[in-house]
Amino acid sequence: MLDLQAADSKLDHLAHRRSTLPEAAELESLAAEHARLRDAEVVASTTVSDLEREQKRADTDVEQVRTRKARDQKRLDDGQVASPKELENLQSEIASLERRQSVLEDTELEVMERLEQAQREAESTASERESVGRKAQEVQAARDAAWAEIDQEAASVRDERAAIAAEMPDELLSLYEKIRSERDGVGAAALHQKRCEGCRLQLDAAELNHIRGLAPEVVVRHEECRRILVRTAESGV
Repeated sequence: MLDLQAADSKLDHLAHRRSTLPEAAELESLAAEHARLRDAEVVASTTVSDLEREQKRADTDVEQVRTRKARDQKRLDDGQVASPKELENLQSEIASLERRQSVLEDTELEVMERLEQAQREAESTASERESVGRKAQEVQAARDAAWAEIDQEAASVRDERAAIAAEMPDELLSLYEKIRSERDGVGAAALHQKRCEGCRLQLDAAELNHIRGLAPEVVVRHEECRRILVRTAESGV
């Protein structure tokens, strides 16, 4: 009975160890971080695309003003304008275009700086996501290796348990399983030095005297925790 309990306790321990591996928790954290970075990368990529279009518009606006100003300047330099009024208007337009070009070039430069910053952020986010992905692969490999080791050990313990359980009476095995399900996985415990090793309580004199009078084959249960008590040479009865 104690061997069966030991096997079950070992299996419970292995199951708990499997579900609480540090690698498993770390992998969950890395997966969440990877998802966050993936979303951030999408946002960064969208920002870059938007700014690239904005820069193209700014470049086009500057080029149009430059072309128009160059055309007017050529007319002025070639002496194509004879009328003083028309000459005054042409000079005024060139001055206006120069101011407009300056404003547009400032805008173009500001967009370019924002684009470069966005590109750096997008590259940094992508690099960080890739790094997290590589780390996750390493952690997953370590987790899988630990799982395989635990599963192999659990399979061996289950085989041992099955052999032990096969030698027990069905009625006793059913009683043990019922108690184990109700008592935190412990259905049987040794009576050691007058104490129940299941609940760690000392048995009183009356209960000990009662147990002393029972035949060895009688199933004994602790009055306090109702677990099966297994008598040994060190029980103190």
